[in-house]
Amino acid sequence: MKRIYTLLILLGLLASCEDVIDVGLNTSEPRLVIDAGVNLLEDGTANSTVQLTTTAPFFDNQIPFVEDAMVTITGDNGTVFPFSYTTEGKYQSSLVPEFGVNYSLEVIYKDEIYTATEQLHAVSSLEFVEQRDDGGFSGEDIELKVFFTDPLGEGDHYFFEGLSEKGDVLDTFFDEFFDGNSIFGFFLIEDLEPGDEIIFNLYGVNEQFYNFMFVLLQQSTDMSDGPFETQPATVKGNIINETKSDNFPLGYFRVSKISTLVYTVQ
Repeated sequence: MKRIYTLLILLGLLASCEDVIDVGLNTSEPRLVIDAGVNLLEDGTANSTVQLTTTAPFFDNQIPFVEDAMVTITGDNGTVFPFSYTTEGKYQSSLVPEFGVNYSLEVIYKDEIYTATEQLHAVSSLEFVEQRDDGGFSGEDIELKVFFTDPLGEGDHYFFEGLSEKGDVLDTFFDEFFDGNSIFGFFLIEDLEPGDEIIFNLYGVNEQFYNFMFVLLQQSTDMSDGPFETQPATVKGNIINETKSDNFPLGYFRVSKISTLVYTVQ
């Protein structure tokens, strides 16, 4: 009985020693984040969206969407495409891009002007999916390879997405070692099951966007020292602040043709 009483006292002391620890993190002024994508689909239609948010402190649970900006894209032929706000920081337009035209993005937010210029980049079509049921470290995971054929001698760059409810896979490709040949995007997510649907997207991009995404993806996979690790470097995109250069935005303005293939796991 004495031992039980002593144990209860110890448990009470341990419970009474719980303190709330406030972790002090460095903070900075919010920066504008611009995710601007103009996508020409294979059927000739387009999806033109600019999403605006701002950076936020680490422990904030809500994404700070920007709802009061002015967004336009202008072709070098003088045609202006206004973007209208929809929801969750997204601005959309009816712009259908054409090859050989320079498109200039302009975002006006808090009396500062952000700009970038891009051209439409072509892409190869996704062709078919190859499925293996004995992949991964366990030898029991489902592996998918989605194939496309790179055109000969073009020096092409690609951005690849595999999107599913179980998880996403992002990657970049440069045809230095597979020029003119068939190549594949690789998709491996744990717990993938028959009936799961995967949306594969392949974007034509330029070398600058390839390098931008390559560095971002490398940083996200190499950060292994916990959630408070400082990123090795701030990755700047192609958008500049015309009004105040040191208040540069994060994000990128991209104009791409996109090939999409939807696959249901067998």
